[in-house]
Amino acid sequence: MKICHLTSVHKQHDVRIFVKECSSLAKCHETHLIVVNGYNEIKNNVTIHSLEVNYSSRIKRFTKAVNEIYKKSIELNADIYHLHDPELLRIARKLKKKGKKIIYDAHEDLPRQILSKPYINKNLIKLFSFFAEKYEKKIAKKVDAIISATPHISKRFKLINSNTLIINNYPLLEEIEIKKNKKTKTKNLCYIGGITKIRGLSYVIDAISQIKEINLFLAGEFSSVKFKKELQIKKGWEKVTELGFIARPEAQKIKTECFAGIVTFLGEENHKNAQPNKIFEYMSSGLCVIGSNFPLWKEIIEGNQVGICVDPENPNEIINAIRKLIENPKLVEKMSKNGINAVKKIYNWNIEEKKLLELYNKLGV
Repeated sequence: MKICHLTSVHKQHDVRIFVKECSSLAKCHETHLIVVNGYNEIKNNVTIHSLEVNYSSRIKRFTKAVNEIYKKSIELNADIYHLHDPELLRIARKLKKKGKKIIYDAHEDLPRQILSKPYINKNLIKLFSFFAEKYEKKIAKKVDAIISATPHISKRFKLINSNTLIINNYPLLEEIEIKKNKKTKTKNLCYIGGITKIRGLSYVIDAISQIKEINLFLAGEFSSVKFKKELQIKKGWEKVTELGFIARPEAQKIKTECFAGIVTFLGEENHKNAQPNKIFEYMSSGLCVIGSNFPLWKEIIEGNQVGICVDPENPNEIINAIRKLIENPKLVEKMSKNGINAVKKIYNWNIEEKKLLELYNKLGV
């Protein structure tokens, strides 16, 4: 089959889209990926097409970028189109009319995600969320399949489209045990990912200010200069090693120097039922996980005995969790092994890859 993945938002080497889904499909099928403002290349047998689109606002991205993606999609003339962003849903019907199969990949719970957007007027945000959900459901009914990143998202879509499948964002098996036979500096923590206020890092920095000799490797892009300045004036910032955006090989190297990974997202509705990829990547790297105390996260983190869950807005709970791990190296070692074993047995991409290939084979019949 000829397959084409589309994204107007994500970078061309996005972990879920390129590293996992496209690279897996390219083992069996001709696979293309259309991105915006990247560069053309062939990697992992995936042909990446980059479209140069100048836009100055999200609204213009919704129009200009999506229009250019549609033109390129028609030019490629694929059998199946795999859409990764809600804003691409408006071209789903156009592609369907041309006899194409359409898959919608719901990475996030869109209506709940909108409720946490700081740039939307607070008086209008619920209205935006309501109409976004209504529109998403309307188009989702008509696509050939829906892939969801979590059980919670899948449950919502199964009510309107029976061909809904969970493809969890689990780690690659080949990246497991990167800490093997390496001694770690037991006072290093890490956070790797997008840096926004709702990721809870303000409270983490308050917490580490109270712990001697602790260091936090902070890797990722800040959502705003304003938020970065808010963190830099905190007492705990002197214990932060800011790395900026780093590639996966460098991220793996950083994790070998740490005993735990931080994922203390705040209690936004979109977070409570999410399954952040970083939880499983920390586990696959043999790191203990310090995570938020949401029921689903507790089930994964404490249920598998791979870390400690805390109130993400309570620096004292974060302090206690860090100290408990620092003072108990045998517990750290046990949690490290538990994490690697859990990923090997349950939380790995090999299992999800089989589900993805089966779906494509079913659609291609």
